[in-house]
Amino acid sequence: MFNNPDSYIINRMKVSKVPSNIEIADLFRNIAAAYQIKDSEKYKFNIIAYERAADAVEHLSSEAKDLYDEGKLDEIPGVGKSISEHLSDIFKNGSSSHIDEILKGVPDAVFELLPLEGIGPKLAYKLVNEFKIKSPNAIAKLKKLAISGKIAELEGFGETSQESIIKAIDDYKGKSNRYLLNYAESVSQLIVDWMRKEKSIIRIDTLGSLRRKDSTIGDIDISCATHDINKAIDHFVNYPNVKRILERGEAKTSIIIPGNIQVDMRFQDPSSYGSLLQHFTGSKHHNIALREYALKKNLSLSEYGIKNLKTKDGKPKTFETEEEFYNFLGLQWIPPELREDNGEIEVALNHNLPKLVEFPEIKGDLQIHSDFDIETSHDLGLSSFDDIAKKAEILGYQYVALTDHNPSHSKHSEKEIIDILKRRKEKIDLFNYSYKNKHPDRVIRLFNSLEIDILSDNTLPVSDKAMNELDFALVSLHSGFQTDKTKLTNRVVEALKHPKAKIFAHPTARKINEREGVELDWDKLFEFCKNNNKWIEINADPMRLDLPDYLVKEAVNAGVKLTMGTDSHHVDHMDNMKYAVYVARRGWSEKGNIVNTLNLTDFEKELSLNL
Repeated sequence: MFNNPDSYIINRMKVSKVPSNIEIADLFRNIAAAYQIKDSEKYKFNIIAYERAADAVEHLSSEAKDLYDEGKLDEIPGVGKSISEHLSDIFKNGSSSHIDEILKGVPDAVFELLPLEGIGPKLAYKLVNEFKIKSPNAIAKLKKLAISGKIAELEGFGETSQESIIKAIDDYKGKSNRYLLNYAESVSQLIVDWMRKEKSIIRIDTLGSLRRKDSTIGDIDISCATHDINKAIDHFVNYPNVKRILERGEAKTSIIIPGNIQVDMRFQDPSSYGSLLQHFTGSKHHNIALREYALKKNLSLSEYGIKNLKTKDGKPKTFETEEEFYNFLGLQWIPPELREDNGEIEVALNHNLPKLVEFPEIKGDLQIHSDFDIETSHDLGLSSFDDIAKKAEILGYQYVALTDHNPSHSKHSEKEIIDILKRRKEKIDLFNYSYKNKHPDRVIRLFNSLEIDILSDNTLPVSDKAMNELDFALVSLHSGFQTDKTKLTNRVVEALKHPKAKIFAHPTARKINEREGVELDWDKLFEFCKNNNKWIEINADPMRLDLPDYLVKEAVNAGVKLTMGTDSHHVDHMDNMKYAVYVARRGWSEKGNIVNTLNLTDFEKELSLNL
């Protein structure tokens, strides 16, 4: 449901509030849930459509309301004509009779329970009806029932199910209201673009966790260097999307923008801007460690500069740039992504920081889903081979891996799966042949791959004979997340033992702000991957960013090779590769740690090892 009490989904009536992208995505997921409750087979395609639309809106780089104002709602990838019309009704009238009809008969309490891990629409509906749970505070009421032992008494449940529900509620309560990195970036970019229109502003930067490229962001912090602070402040508070001015001061001014997002802008003269930028970029722990290091040199750090505690004039030495600031302390400049107190200060003292991987070094995307109808139980992509290749060229790539989900194991025989994969291989081979003939001066190859589920019995739902149709495969977890760590690790290792299984995709299976990642024996897994030339993915989907940065650092230290894939279901999502680069940089990765920095020829050689 929507996050605020005056939201459309709760009241089912006209409201003045304009829903944010996140709230619209929540609404679309609730509609899909309502369809599942009513008849999941009958409304199968409606469910898929609304789930796709939810993902599409959540990943937009601008507000859906702005697109509505520009008449461009139907241009959102994954949002069809009918859904865009219903969304237009919400923006225009505050409600949609069509959506009201879909949600009719489904208690609001059901939607409150859906964010809980392991509770799907039908289970939520059953719990709400059995125990007459009312909204609001449905989660608190459910926990009270679980603690009292009432849920265990329900037919088909028991103590284990009851404990799982309590754990899911506790995990959910521990989540913070933070924005995904891509959303925070897009919002901040609009403000940065606005501020650059003011000629008195010399430089402007994001700060804090946003500049460090953390996976989630709280408030948005920005700084600017200017010789005319008052003029810059006037321009900031006149930002077209300001809802409210919280504070207006010369050092810091704060506003609220749509989505109830707080934006803090800091202003400083260019002569000491480097000091401000350094002070408000690093994590709390990085800044504490840096201050302690400086104090040993009788130096005191602030946003205005560095003060020598032995002198009497009390004036700090100012710095125009961060590089000058760090160099004055005898340190190598530390990239923002590394400022987390993970040993970066000690390494910078020896001038031995890694040369972090950069986006132009990426030569290919190793997870993309196409529109080839592979008859999977998962979601299909929305873009053709041609469109994917054209986008790859624009991005400067030499290759991409087409990694559609494996055909549904339960709905096909082995022969049918082999026939599907043969048809797909023929189409990919034909594309590569035709492309090479038409464009002999260009380098683009589509690799024939699959993203394959790792089943609960440690096997893969694609036979060896079917695997022979592939160049290589990605394997991934989509179920059994609560399995014991040892068993789950063995499950992954057994799947990776297949010669064609080359990449372990989105390894923790986390969904940021929705689902915690699984626990694996990472030391064991890293050792296996290193010894058997298997690779681990950094998934660029902003909802995943998986492998997480701290595990990327461990993998790099263990000598494991990493890949990057956008997990794209539309060519527009291929632009998300930068988020995988951010994660890699936060994990201290250099070019040599990332497989798809290799050119096509070297990648093919590397791929052939152990296949």
